[in-house]
Amino acid sequence: MGSQQQIAFFLRELEDGDTWRRAAAAKGLGRIGRDEHAWVLVGFADDRAAEVREGVAAGLGRLGVAEAGHAVLPGLMGDEDPWVRRRASRSAILLGLDGPAIVDAFSRLLRDPDHHLRINALDGLRALGVPGDVGALLALLGDPDWAVWGRARSLVFDFRKDPAVSAELVRTAEQGAADARVLALELLPEQWTERIRDSLVTGLRDEAPQVRSTVARRLADMEDKRSQDALAEALEAEQDAGVAELLIRLLAERGDERVTGPAIRWLGDAAAGSSAASALGAVGTRVAVHVLRTAVTDGALPGRTRADAAKGIGQAGRWDAVWLLLPLLDDPDSVVRAGAVAGLDTLVADGLRFWERHSVARALVDHLAADPDTVWQTHNALIGLAEALPGLRRIVDRTPSADVRAAALSLLDTHNATDGDTEHDLARFVRALDDPDETVRHHAAEGLAHWVVTTGTRPRDEQRLRARLTALAAGASQAETRAVAEEALRALDGCGRFSA
Repeated sequence: MGSQQQIAFFLRELEDGDTWRRAAAAKGLGRIGRDEHAWVLVGFADDRAAEVREGVAAGLGRLGVAEAGHAVLPGLMGDEDPWVRRRASRSAILLGLDGPAIVDAFSRLLRDPDHHLRINALDGLRALGVPGDVGALLALLGDPDWAVWGRARSLVFDFRKDPAVSAELVRTAEQGAADARVLALELLPEQWTERIRDSLVTGLRDEAPQVRSTVARRLADMEDKRSQDALAEALEAEQDAGVAELLIRLLAERGDERVTGPAIRWLGDAAAGSSAASALGAVGTRVAVHVLRTAVTDGALPGRTRADAAKGIGQAGRWDAVWLLLPLLDDPDSVVRAGAVAGLDTLVADGLRFWERHSVARALVDHLAADPDTVWQTHNALIGLAEALPGLRRIVDRTPSADVRAAALSLLDTHNATDGDTEHDLARFVRALDDPDETVRHHAAEGLAHWVVTTGTRPRDEQRLRARLTALAAGASQAETRAVAEEALRALDGCGRFSA
């Protein structure tokens, strides 16, 4: 059957067929018909059968005659049947229809109970470059379907400078339903914070935890005493662990000692305990540190909380901090061990007392060799601790672990090159250039470059060493290793003195 015959068949079916045949004919005419057939379909737009009206909407979208679409699609977008509304709205988008009637039709669909139609409405308004019904649009920020609220958020963002959208955004941020209010607050420019401060303070008592969290973050950006007082009062009354955890962090970041009491109360909570421990370390009061001393050895607390208590002890830096943390390096929980290393790292960086340095160096060197979970974290804690050098050299010479060997080797590069064993350090760097592990070779080249620059001395058997560095610069798999090898070669080129 030729296309002309098919068209004739579809036209007869539209007039005489049953419901499903007429619906199929409308869709078929849309596939193969000509422009004039769009007006034939317009004549069936008020058919009593929803299936036919849906077919008409689909056919008009395919035929591409915008004038015909304008005649009936706005009405079909308000049809009582959701499938007709769906097809009509998609066809309106396909045809690129515009004008007040289309904008109104899409705006009505923003409130449609069918989430597919809300999506179509948002897609249509975006295509038109208008926000539509601003109240309905902002309400969709609280839609349960992510495909809806995500599109609504994007459209609001695009029109956030429009006066009507901006005003509704402020209203929603102050009074909207929970989910919509949260997104509105996130979209509202920072310069509005002062103007909506009263509603933010009130929002700290909102029944929805997500609202309380969002307004708390917004208030935390304000440096005034009133906002900080509101956050402290909210923390005292807070019952939700997630919100309490956030408030504890926000107040601790400001060094507000009023966080101490609530942090102690929330210390045993699985969700908020970790931040509570960190907050106690940040404020560092006598009461806070006393609680942390107990917390680090309390096996009933989660490992993450004990770890942050250990970090807090290091941060507070009280007289017994070192002696509280060293035993934790042997804790059976790897998270707690990592927390102890972090606490010791802070103490080393802040400056240990001279009678603490050897004990800390010895313990950290042993830990570097023994705990594969914290190798590079322990490496960082050892930086600048010269008392660790003898132990680090033993590790380089003896450890079977490439990761530990690389970490220890890199620490030889961080100390003063006038140390009496520097010639032996040079030999260690040279030997490590042949290590099977590239990370070790990387640190060997880096240490060699540092040694040459610091001592101003050319190593013995320089030509052979150059050959090895050249091979590393050309053949290493990682760009960083190749760069370090090239740096070592440049250091050799710039060295003016020769060793004996």
